[in-house]
Amino acid sequence: MTRVSNRFALCFVAVSVTGLTASMAVHAQQPAVPADADALLERARALHREVPLIDGHNDYPWALRQDAGGDFRKLDISRSQPSIMTDIPRLRAGGVGGQFWSVYVPADDPTPVVTTLEQIDTVHRMVREYPDTFTLALTADDVERVFLTGRIASLVGMEGGHSIDSSLGALRMFHRLGVRYMTLTHSENTPWADSATDTPASGGLSPFGEQVVQEMNRLGMLVDLSHTSPGTMEDAFRVTTAPVIFSHSSARGVTDVARNVPDAILKRLPANGGVVMVTFVPGFVSSAVAAHDRALDAERERLRREHPENAAEVAAGLTLWRESNPIPRATLSQVADHIDYIRTIAGVDHIGLGGDFDGITTVPVGLEDVSTYPALTAELLRRGYRDEDVRKILGLNLLRVMRGAERVADVR
Repeated sequence: MTRVSNRFALCFVAVSVTGLTASMAVHAQQPAVPADADALLERARALHREVPLIDGHNDYPWALRQDAGGDFRKLDISRSQPSIMTDIPRLRAGGVGGQFWSVYVPADDPTPVVTTLEQIDTVHRMVREYPDTFTLALTADDVERVFLTGRIASLVGMEGGHSIDSSLGALRMFHRLGVRYMTLTHSENTPWADSATDTPASGGLSPFGEQVVQEMNRLGMLVDLSHTSPGTMEDAFRVTTAPVIFSHSSARGVTDVARNVPDAILKRLPANGGVVMVTFVPGFVSSAVAAHDRALDAERERLRREHPENAAEVAAGLTLWRESNPIPRATLSQVADHIDYIRTIAGVDHIGLGGDFDGITTVPVGLEDVSTYPALTAELLRRGYRDEDVRKILGLNLLRVMRGAERVADVR
């Protein structure tokens, strides 16, 4: 571990192989939970200043590509950008200390390796464009060091195994370029792993998929199981020698959708040491929103059967359906319910946050953009979470997982 200043030792709880270090003792006596909302929010902001809030998934690089052709001059996040959910003033207001920037490309992209390279280039250019705000981070020690400078530690997460085009060489080179997790699948299967939202083909991981996980372990790259099928999750747990992550998923026991984590997997997390980074995606957070999404999908399929050659009729029919069936709203409190549930099944050591801002088109009430993290922290405090446990959820759990992956790495 990097040696740190006395100030850091007092305010930042270092994570070691055996767990929290003795510096945690300064926080052993927890204050009574204030009833006043303003006091809770101020206490939440203080915790964000003590440890880096590390969010597992933000799709700003794709938003920049879609909305501005990758041109920072056209979508300058140094100032307020209300058309998206992420900009520097709101990151600061949200007390974000570390961010995994998703280098997402669509599962059907005809040149996934090239497009992923361009997305990684976007993150590197962002760090150069805003050097007073962002610094590239490759290790847990880097995250701590950058946090102490007042900048946001910027990490790269690759959303979907299709990005490597079934090439271990591509995987290794992406790691050299800074990628520190790979989501094994996205919305569709890869040739070597089953997705949560596709028809199973490999029965989990194929033999080559097992090689991918083993090579990720060797590199020290986090194995991300968001988007994967339960079979893929089970196989990854069997093969991996490092803790895994779910970079942006919630609990299936609360909201029964394929993208959330089943109880059987949550129960395996303590032995593995991994974390579920609870997401803010409304359809994964709220059962009412999930039911609305299923009904919308059914109506879309019905219209397509009725009008197989007329996309305009399908679109018009969907517009009428939406007018008659307004979408419910997910809430910040429901996000906290998922955190509560995972704490009950897996324990507080296995929870993180992965908002998916700028990868979603609707947001929970109270979690509208990256400025709102302290409101969620305040809600956890209101529910009686200890400061020590909140620090874990904000970032210490993820730092522990990163160190776990770094320990088993053998990069020569």
